[in-house]
Amino acid sequence: MRIASGSYCCLLGPSGCGKSTTLRMIAGHESVTSGDILLDNRNITNLPAAARGTAMMFQSFALFPHLSATDNVAFSLKMKGIGKAERQKRAHDLLERVAMGHLAERKPGELSGGQQQRVALARALITEPRVLLLDEPLSALDPFLRIQMRAELRRWQKELGLTFVHVTHSQEEAMALADTMVVMNHGVIEQVDSPHEIYNHPANKFVARFMGGHNVIDTPAGPIAVRNDHMRIAPASNSGGLAAAITDVEYQGTYVLLGLALEAAAPGRQNVSVLLGEAAFLASPYAQGETVRLSWADADARALAVAH
Repeated sequence: MRIASGSYCCLLGPSGCGKSTTLRMIAGHESVTSGDILLDNRNITNLPAAARGTAMMFQSFALFPHLSATDNVAFSLKMKGIGKAERQKRAHDLLERVAMGHLAERKPGELSGGQQQRVALARALITEPRVLLLDEPLSALDPFLRIQMRAELRRWQKELGLTFVHVTHSQEEAMALADTMVVMNHGVIEQVDSPHEIYNHPANKFVARFMGGHNVIDTPAGPIAVRNDHMRIAPASNSGGLAAAITDVEYQGTYVLLGLALEAAAPGRQNVSVLLGEAAFLASPYAQGETVRLSWADADARALAVAH
C-alpha cells in the first residue's frame, strides 16, 4: 500500500480486520513480522516510535487530567528538556491554531469532548510529525459533534499539508474525509481507491456489502451490485423485472428506504433494498406486504469478483 504525501487516507473495515494493528505498526507500537514501512523512502520499520516522524492521536484522547491544556500540549517538549518559556509559547501557538487559545489554562475535566479533541490534536502536532496517525478519533463524540469535528480535521489536514492516516469503522466518516480509502477484511486489503470509485465501483461482494447502499444480487452470470437508489420499482401488474414482496418501509426524512424479499422464482430468495426520494414515494406510496416488480438499467449493474 502506498499513501501519497500530504493526503488524507482512511483505513476502513469491520472490527478485527487489522486496521488499528496496521496503524500501530506505522507508529512503532506494534512489531512488524514481515515487510517494511517506509516514510519518504526512509525505512522506519525497526526505529523507535520517537524517531519515526509520526505522531498518534488516540480514541480516548489520553490527556493528563491534572495538567492544563497548555501543559498537556507542551508535555513532550518538557520530556525533551526544552525550556518552559519556549515550550509554553509553542503550545499556546498551536492551541490558538485549533481555536483553543482562550481555554489554554483549563484542565481536561473542564472541557467538552470536542475541546479535548482539539487539545489532543495540538499535542500530537507539537512534535512536528510528517504523518499524523488517528485511531478512531471521533468515535467518543456525539453524532452532531462528530460531523462538526470531521470537517475541522479535514480543514486542518489541508492547512497543515500533513499526511493523515485515519482508522475508522464508519463508511460515512471515511467517505467524508478521505482522498484515499483502504477497505480491509481479515488482515487483507480488499480495495484501495478514492471514495467515489469505491462506492460506485466496488471490487467484490465484500466491499459492496460493507460500504452499504448496494444490493448484491446473484444472477446466472455471476454476482452483481446495484445501488439501491438505482433500483426501479413498479406495481406488480407491470411486466418485466423480478417479483418481490415489501418487508419494511422506513421513512428517513428526505427519502424512504424499502426493504424487499425477491420471490423464490428469482435466482435464490434474496433481500434487497430500494431508496426512493420522499416526493417520489408520496406520489406513489408502497406498503409493507405489497408485491411489486423490481428492475434496473444494465449500465447500473456492476459485475463483482469474490472477496479474498
